[in-house]
Amino acid sequence: MTTLDPRALRDAFGSFMTGVTVVTARDATGAPVGFTANSFSSVSLDPPLLLVCPGKFLSSYEVFAGCRHFAVNILAEGQQEVSNTFAGYKGDRFAKISHQNGLHDLPLVDGALAQFCCETHQAIPAGDHTILIGRVLDFSHVAGDGLGYVGGSYFSLGLEAEMDAKVPTVCGAIITAGNQVLLERHGDSFRPIQVTGAEAGGQRHRLAQVLSERGIHARIEQVYSSFNDAETKLQYTFFLSSADQHCASANAQWVPVADLPNLTYASQGIHHMMTRFAREAQTGDFALYLGDAERGDIHSFR
Repeated sequence: MTTLDPRALRDAFGSFMTGVTVVTARDATGAPVGFTANSFSSVSLDPPLLLVCPGKFLSSYEVFAGCRHFAVNILAEGQQEVSNTFAGYKGDRFAKISHQNGLHDLPLVDGALAQFCCETHQAIPAGDHTILIGRVLDFSHVAGDGLGYVGGSYFSLGLEAEMDAKVPTVCGAIITAGNQVLLERHGDSFRPIQVTGAEAGGQRHRLAQVLSERGIHARIEQVYSSFNDAETKLQYTFFLSSADQHCASANAQWVPVADLPNLTYASQGIHHMMTRFAREAQTGDFALYLGDAERGDIHSFR
């Protein structure tokens, strides 16, 4: 039998765009448990069935593999922090997010696009996961755009469609590794890694292409800032990005986040953005900025 590279296979699976859900239940003591999953699918309308696939690596795996009831919460755009909390936070996850109880006292995430309360219809062991099929007993649904996930990164069709409608001329990436940011030299000033002439609808793809060409291995995440700059007469869209290690790139250098407000930038708009980034990096509470270089609106990712 051919031996497959697990990492390459995971990357191949990850090329499929999915939504993001948080699956919840209660353990034998009544304490709430939950995990982030993109392995969610509707199964049937008659009877109403859905499935999720908890992995054996979960600390709560035995709870979900043997539960009588569970809930699925489909996350909305802007709920990246909720997803991250249930994907990796080791403390009381429910103390960090707003929630309420639904049918059978199942924990439901506030702000989710859809919530399904289920009784377990079937639990089928499948390799290192279990296929948990639930019969929907109750559900709620509101209009909105969902939080997307592909290639190890979040995306939001709603927010990025809004960015595309403005036909930005320049897009860039604020790339972090640890407590440092990768900036490139532009004359006597700095700026994030960027590409000019990115076509509407293709900013993320074009940016990923340019980063790869420059040998920069970074995950492009959500849109962080989009603004018109009267000084340069350009429209900018910048994405948050992260790298696992400090990669080298010609004409670029790693700069401590704390030094960002004191640098000279290619434009005042970029200076405002990088100063805000340094401030928000202290708490990790990043927000989306829409407007021009001087005035705009802040939209929380939470």
